[in-house]
Amino acid sequence: MGSCGQGFMLGCCLLLAITWGPVLSLVPRVQEEQQEWEETEELPSPLDHVTRILLHAYGTRPEETREKYRPSQGEDLPTSRCYRCCDPGSPVYQTIPPPQINITILKGEKGDRGDRGLQGKYGKIGSTGPRGHVGPKGQKGSIGAPGNHCKSQYAAFSVGRKKALHSNDYFQPVLFDTEFVNLYKHFNMFTGKFYCYVPGIYFFSLNVHTWNQKETYLHIMKNEEEVVILYAQVSDRSIMQSQSLMLELREEDEIWVRLFKGERENAIFSDEFDTYITFSGYLVKPASEP
Repeated sequence: MGSCGQGFMLGCCLLLAITWGPVLSLVPRVQEEQQEWEETEELPSPLDHVTRILLHAYGTRPEETREKYRPSQGEDLPTSRCYRCCDPGSPVYQTIPPPQINITILKGEKGDRGDRGLQGKYGKIGSTGPRGHVGPKGQKGSIGAPGNHCKSQYAAFSVGRKKALHSNDYFQPVLFDTEFVNLYKHFNMFTGKFYCYVPGIYFFSLNVHTWNQKETYLHIMKNEEEVVILYAQVSDRSIMQSQSLMLELREEDEIWVRLFKGERENAIFSDEFDTYITFSGYLVKPASEP
């Protein structure tokens, strides 16, 4: 057992000597170089340090390596060779243009339509443009539908009264007993009212004869509304008095004459021999016309 243990220890020492021998042999050289640097008081450059490492490792200098791999005249530089910018005779490389990318290859598919944005502010109103040329005449239109024969575009009446009328305790419509003109019978002789069947603008006129020593007080009425008054004060003489106006009527409007009630004695004169009281009206312009 003793001889075997000594043999094992001896083998381990030989293995360590073989392994660490080259490394330990470099230590005296490094120490000597360090002393030389301290004597010269100059710091070695990184390139000198690389040169020393190459000398210890390969036994050659970088200059010899460059001479070995420097090509002769007329030979191309090896593509795998690298050069430093500070080396003499370094090759000048041509500028490589940037690669061109085809945008159409990178274009994707059309996306979905987005939501509609908010409406912007209205711009300023521009000036009116010049008037355009007159266009060609259009074709003749088709015949329209037949109109309603009951609604003619004419209306006119003129009526009179041959009897006097005195006021009492209530308002009285003035009735007429003489018919001069009553187109299409739009004036009702029984009620004393004109009924509008054709909407439009009408002209009306009222003429009466006053009674001496009595007041004359009447209104031309539109439906139940007082429109205009015909008035004459008490006088010793009787005179003719008139009132006229134009009205815009709608269908089914009513026009009539009303005698005021008897707060004061009020009357209009007439007799069976002459007609002193007249009421007339006619259509000036139908509402259907432009």
